[in-house]
Amino acid sequence: MSESITSLQNPRVKSLVRLRDRRHRDRDQSFVIEGFRELTRAAAAGVTIREIYYSPDLFLGENEPALVDRIVSSGAEAVELGPDAFRKASYRDRPEGLLAVAGQFDTTLDPARWGGDPLLLVVEAIEKPGNLGTMLRTADAAGVAAVLVCDPTTDPFNPNVVRASLGTLFTVPVMIAETRMAVDTLHEAGIRTVATTPSASAMIWDTDLTGPVAIVVGSEQYGLSDTWLDAADRRALLPMAGSADSLNAAMAAGIALFEAVRQRSSGV
Repeated sequence: MSESITSLQNPRVKSLVRLRDRRHRDRDQSFVIEGFRELTRAAAAGVTIREIYYSPDLFLGENEPALVDRIVSSGAEAVELGPDAFRKASYRDRPEGLLAVAGQFDTTLDPARWGGDPLLLVVEAIEKPGNLGTMLRTADAAGVAAVLVCDPTTDPFNPNVVRASLGTLFTVPVMIAETRMAVDTLHEAGIRTVATTPSASAMIWDTDLTGPVAIVVGSEQYGLSDTWLDAADRRALLPMAGSADSLNAAMAAGIALFEAVRQRSSGV
């Protein structure tokens, strides 16, 4: 733990701020992980952490120093920031005093990582980082084998995706692909695809979600593309009793995934 930084104009602080921008993340092939829980999960998953920034005055508990030591022992550089410098680097309203720069990990579409009887979540053109992060968190809870992010308008390494996922970005395989490639790969692998759409006639609970299956959820504004709707093996409807004509995309994914969990655990 070699240096302490208090200046808001320090190049390291400015570099951290720049990583909020996707262009800088992609250029450096890096991203920011902030928070005790998120960093704990990243470390446990073996994410390559290059730098760990800490500000003891902002710690919320007593376990932060041990986590810093653990991350340093894996090869990361540790840098102490004064509270004001840390707040500038942080993207949270109430920072916890822990923030790291990590290397982006492999997000290649790889069916070999799905296992023999997978439940997959496919999301297309999701715009809001909070929704994508929530979908990852839900996928983790549902035991999903992988999340396929198709034609993304927000990237999984957005700091708000990391935050909304509560670090489950590091516990669920995330694979990025163009829609056409994902469609072809799923069909070649023998994975049935179920498109969630208001245009379906069958309810989600009347749709077989057992066996190798991928639940497909579209963007917040436009829903699924014609490519997915035409290619899907089945279309499924989520019931809507009120005046709203659609659900939040993350909510829709959660309902569909846990109907799959119900069917797969009960055999019904």
